[in-house]
Amino acid sequence: MTQLEDYVQVVVLALVQGLTEFLPISSSAHLILLPKLIGWSDQGLTFDVATHFGTLLAVVTYFRFRLGQLAWGSIQGILKRDYNEELQFVVKLVVATLPIVVAGSLAMDLVESHLRSIVVIGLATIVFAIVLLGADIAGKKEKHEDAITIRHSFLIGLAQVLALVPGTSRSGITITAALLLGFSRTASARFSFLLAIPTIAAAAWLTGMDTIGQSANTDWTALGLGVLISFLAAYLCIDAFLRFVDRVGMTPFVVYRAIIGILLLGSVTLV
Repeated sequence: MTQLEDYVQVVVLALVQGLTEFLPISSSAHLILLPKLIGWSDQGLTFDVATHFGTLLAVVTYFRFRLGQLAWGSIQGILKRDYNEELQFVVKLVVATLPIVVAGSLAMDLVESHLRSIVVIGLATIVFAIVLLGADIAGKKEKHEDAITIRHSFLIGLAQVLALVPGTSRSGITITAALLLGFSRTASARFSFLLAIPTIAAAAWLTGMDTIGQSANTDWTALGLGVLISFLAAYLCIDAFLRFVDRVGMTPFVVYRAIIGILLLGSVTLV
C-alpha cells in the first residue's frame, strides 16, 4: 500500500468514526466492517483510540458551557456542602457510567474474541434498530433533561452495557432507553452525548492509551489527521442531530440500520 492509500484510509475511517459515533448507527460496527469490505488492513488499536479521542474532544467542545456550569456548580456544592443541581447531575452521569466500566473491564476479552463477527454485527444492527423504532413510537417523549433521576441514570447506564456488542450503537441504545423512560428525543440525545464524555474517556483508558507511542513505527501525522477529522465530523454531527432530531425522528436511522444489517447477513450467506 502506498503512502497516499494509507492516508486515504486514515481520512475515510476518521470521517466515518466522527459521523457515526453520535448517530444511533454504531461507529464500532462501521470501523470493523469497512476495512474488511474494502480490503484494507486493520487500522489497529492505536488509531481507534486516536479517533475516539477526536470525538471526545468534539463533545467536550460542543458542551463546553454546560460542562463549565457543571464543574463550577459541583465545586461550589462540595465546598459549601450543598447537594445542588449541578452536583446532582454529575453524580447521575457517574452512576450511568459505572455499569459499562465494570462490564467492559470484565468482558473485553469476550467481546474481542467472539463478538466482532459480521453475523453478530448484522444481527445486532437489525435487532436494536427494531428496538429503537419501538421506543420512538411507544415513548411518551414528555420529560426534559432536568427530570432525569438517579434511577433513570442507572437504567440508561445498564442499557449502555449492551453497546459492548458491535452493531448495537452506544448512542442508539442509550437514546432508546431514555425514550422508553418517557424523555423527549432532544433530552434523550443530550443526556446520551453528555454520557459519552466519561464513557469514551473510560473506554480509551481500558483499551490502552498507553499503546500510543510504544511502537517506533507510530505515524504521528496519521494519528493527528485522524484526531482532527474525527473531531470536525463529530462536532458537526452533534450539532446537526440535536437541531433536527425532534423533526426527523429515529425512522431514517432505523431504515439505514435495517438495510445495513440485511446486506451484512446476505454477504455471509453468499460466501
